[in-house]
Amino acid sequence: MLDFEFNPKGHSLLDDQLAESGLEMNIIGAILGYSGAEKANSQAEANYQESKKAAKRLADKTNEYNKRVFEADKKNYYNNRDYEWETAIKSWQYKQDIEDFDFLQQARQYVGSVENTQQQLTYNTIAGMQARESEQASLNEIMNQTAFQSESNLIDSLQEQGKVAVMQAGKSRAKAIQTTLGELGRNTAIMSASLMSAGRQSMRNLQDIALSQKADNMSALASMMISPERRPDIPKPIQAPERIFVEPMEVDPAFISAPIKQDPLAAAWSGLMSDASTVANVATAFKP
Repeated sequence: MLDFEFNPKGHSLLDDQLAESGLEMNIIGAILGYSGAEKANSQAEANYQESKKAAKRLADKTNEYNKRVFEADKKNYYNNRDYEWETAIKSWQYKQDIEDFDFLQQARQYVGSVENTQQQLTYNTIAGMQARESEQASLNEIMNQTAFQSESNLIDSLQEQGKVAVMQAGKSRAKAIQTTLGELGRNTAIMSASLMSAGRQSMRNLQDIALSQKADNMSALASMMISPERRPDIPKPIQAPERIFVEPMEVDPAFISAPIKQDPLAAAWSGLMSDASTVANVATAFKP
């Protein structure tokens, strides 16, 4: 129950109390509005500064990471480049050594082939000499046999002539001697023809021996290896140009919008106006 006297025509206690209460409420509203605005501005500023620090930390970490990745890429590239170059040099040297080894083996085989060919030619020469000597010995034997036979025929003829001379006389003896001489001449002619035939055959045999030796020599020379020639050197590997590196662009901190701050005076004035309106509404409600 309100402790005042209601007087709708004159000054009342309610008006005084409302006036006093409205003033106090206006002051409190102004203080609260000003304080709230200050607190909100302070919190917004703190959030803004913290966001800027967080953005800078993120940018610093990103730049540090990008730099580490860049340096790692460069190191990996040069490590791989050195490895590939060393591998190429070793491969080239190995192939060059193989080429030298193959050439040396071919040279050794050629020397062996030359020695074998020389031995074959020597053998062919000796075989040819032996064949010619054998042929000459055969011809000599035929000649000796012919000479021996001719001598034997001559002795036989002389002996026959002696016998004829002792046993016969006159024309019969002369005819007998002539017959004996004729027989000797026929035998001599036959042996001479046989000897000439043997000589011609011996010449043909010697020619065949010479041709056979020549053919054997040609075959031996044809089978001899051709002198090996060293192939051109394997080109030395060429290292590719170095890669061009571009350092990563630094990342700037993300843009943080500055907070829109409240005007403490405007907030206080708004509080005053709001409380004044409230008091006026209350006073209006109690008036008759």
